[in-house]
Amino acid sequence: MVAFFHNNYLYTLVEMQKQVMQPLSALAEANKDFHESFFSESKYGRSVAASYEIFERMTKDYPKPQFGIKHTQINGKDVKIKQRTILSKTFCNLLHFGKDSKIKQPKMLVVAPMSGHHSTLLRGTVEGLLPYFDVYITDWKDSRGIPIEDGYFRFDDFVNYTREFIREMGSGVNVLAVCQPSVPVLAAVSLMSEDKEKCVPASMTLMGGPIDSRKNPTEVNDYAAERTIHWFESNAITKIPMNYPGAGRSVYPGFTQLFGFMAMNLQAHMQAHMDLFNHLVEGDGESADGHKEFYNEFLSVMDMPAEFYLDTVNIVFKKHLLPTGKLVCNGRKVD
Repeated sequence: MVAFFHNNYLYTLVEMQKQVMQPLSALAEANKDFHESFFSESKYGRSVAASYEIFERMTKDYPKPQFGIKHTQINGKDVKIKQRTILSKTFCNLLHFGKDSKIKQPKMLVVAPMSGHHSTLLRGTVEGLLPYFDVYITDWKDSRGIPIEDGYFRFDDFVNYTREFIREMGSGVNVLAVCQPSVPVLAAVSLMSEDKEKCVPASMTLMGGPIDSRKNPTEVNDYAAERTIHWFESNAITKIPMNYPGAGRSVYPGFTQLFGFMAMNLQAHMQAHMDLFNHLVEGDGESADGHKEFYNEFLSVMDMPAEFYLDTVNIVFKKHLLPTGKLVCNGRKVD
């Protein structure tokens, strides 16, 4: 009964809570604006405004951030950047950061994690690569916006998407996988190499990925290893409610992931918000803006397809299929 409640109604319950909080959040924002307009010269006025702002920020929805990269520097010269989607799939867009320049640079595909945060969390990585590479990135879509009739997304689909994106970019591609996608990207490149494809990447870099989670296990690794797949399915998965296009789709919801992220370092997050309050009271706008910029990104989360999440837990963290030589993708063994 507990599992049934969780699987079917948790997301709906969270949505109901958000609807109840929306008027209070709007009221807090109005009160904040009022005190900032008329009482900003007094510490009391700034303290009240800061209190309302903290409440408003903790109760509002955070939209998906934009990359917003307009230019880069190449050899000391300012070069304009134009972002565009060059391939759109059901669960992901392939983005290109094109340059207003005739300089030829090696291609770099950044494979972002399909996890609780949007690919914009890698904005700094993209900005760091732009002076030296022609940069592309996987921009995974929020599952709550994908109708259930559009199908499902599993581990094998991640491998297939990666291969398709590399082919779309052509030969000589460098691939950079950040964290979670390291395993499916390694599988994709291995299969492309075995098939002797013309577009086999020139290089592959895997950053912080769980290639063999038995080695140097973290708290997350131990958490996954100690629980059964049935436990994850019963306790981590819920269904998207009727007010979203993806209604009825089973997901590992963004709000659950965010709770986990926060819980791992709760004291630091609490202190950060206390610091924001103090910066607002003191009128330290630069420090307050830095906090807001970070948390606007951090608190914007997305839902992950349940089948992909469960596949990843099972393949990577429980059965360790890649390092033990037992990983099979689309009916083929990965060497």
